[in-house]
Amino acid sequence: MEDTFIESVIIYSVVFLFTVGLILYYVLQQRSKSRKVEKKIERAKAAGLYEPVSLHPIIDINSCIQTGACIEACPEKDILGIVRGKATTINASRCIGHGACFHACPTEAISLYIGTEKRGVDLPHVNHTFETNVGGMYIAGELGGMGLIKNAVEQGKQAVENMIKTIDKTVEADFDLIIVGSGPAGIAASLTAKKHNLNFITLEQDTLGGTVFTFPRTKIVMTSAMDLPLYGQVKLYETSKTELLTLWNSVLTNNKIEIRQNTKVDHIVKEKGRFIVETAKGEKMTSRKVLLAIGRRGTPKKLGVDGENTEKVAYRLLEPELIQEKNILIVGGGDTAIEAALLLADRNKVCISYRSKAFNRAKPKNEEKIIQYISNGKVEVRFQSNVISIDEMGVKLREDALENETYIAADRVYIFAGGELPTEFLQKAGVEISRKFGQAVLTHNK
Repeated sequence: MEDTFIESVIIYSVVFLFTVGLILYYVLQQRSKSRKVEKKIERAKAAGLYEPVSLHPIIDINSCIQTGACIEACPEKDILGIVRGKATTINASRCIGHGACFHACPTEAISLYIGTEKRGVDLPHVNHTFETNVGGMYIAGELGGMGLIKNAVEQGKQAVENMIKTIDKTVEADFDLIIVGSGPAGIAASLTAKKHNLNFITLEQDTLGGTVFTFPRTKIVMTSAMDLPLYGQVKLYETSKTELLTLWNSVLTNNKIEIRQNTKVDHIVKEKGRFIVETAKGEKMTSRKVLLAIGRRGTPKKLGVDGENTEKVAYRLLEPELIQEKNILIVGGGDTAIEAALLLADRNKVCISYRSKAFNRAKPKNEEKIIQYISNGKVEVRFQSNVISIDEMGVKLREDALENETYIAADRVYIFAGGELPTEFLQKAGVEISRKFGQAVLTHNK
């Protein structure tokens, strides 16, 4: 009896010690992981990558149960991590608003916000149906804060689905709906309108694809699947601009949808329950509903320096493969600027001028590549520099670190300093614009 009791004590003791050991091992592992994430956050703060610059996740720590699902779902690198048992952001400025973390969280602890307490973002006023303060006028896509292709497509689709419920056929007008813009949101809206047999027209001031068309030819523009109306699931996770535009052209052609390209809308006025839309060519048309699916960067942001209006200066790069053996200066440090430099560097001499001390707005893959190119001498970079003037032979820079002016030979200058919100156009149409300081644009209804 005594031997059995002793055996039982030994067995229970071994089990107890093993369990304690497992728990201790788990706790130590979690502490180690937590310390690694904390160090990453310290590095992100030092590099200026901790503060978000666009759409980004906010975690409700009271709801977070540390599954790590958000980290696994995020297609980017080191955007999210776990510290002391709770999810947190690390390199928040690298977040590009995929929303994968939002959908992956099992406890709905994540919301997507735009702007922070310190940095506001100007956005037009829209409600949950994407309708503005002007009844019957809707906004979807980049202009409303959702620049990611998948999200913009979803918004364009939902906006049309919502407005269908309130179209008043008794109002006399040329169209049920006029869609302004043929980017991802505009294309999805056009397909949805076709699906519901609406009498509609889509107007585009430039070329099919909107902002996507201005991307360099080989740029990867998608990293997650999307549901395209009248087509189904699109799973081109790593695709080029050309492949995506070819797909859109095919879907539109198959559904007999024609985009009116090179047709800029100048004015929109609501009158007697309908909208009067006037183009830059003086053409007028009326509609019961209007959807604005235009980009936030309607007008490229200029530097305001001498020589900027010369032919050697451009604000987008369309055919990089045709440019060879040139001295090129690229102004900017975001993804567009870095990708342009990478595309041009193998056949040209490329220099980047960037006002900050590091590439703090680039995706991890782009940052890794550009650092490699700089190390190999393929690209020169002038951090903390600003363009003073541009002339026929080159560019004069002011470099903060050297506290002097330098001159760089440049046959071509590409400026990627962002764009300006089409505020005047929106205000003339009656749309209210306000500065958002940390406002949720995608959240779970709890």
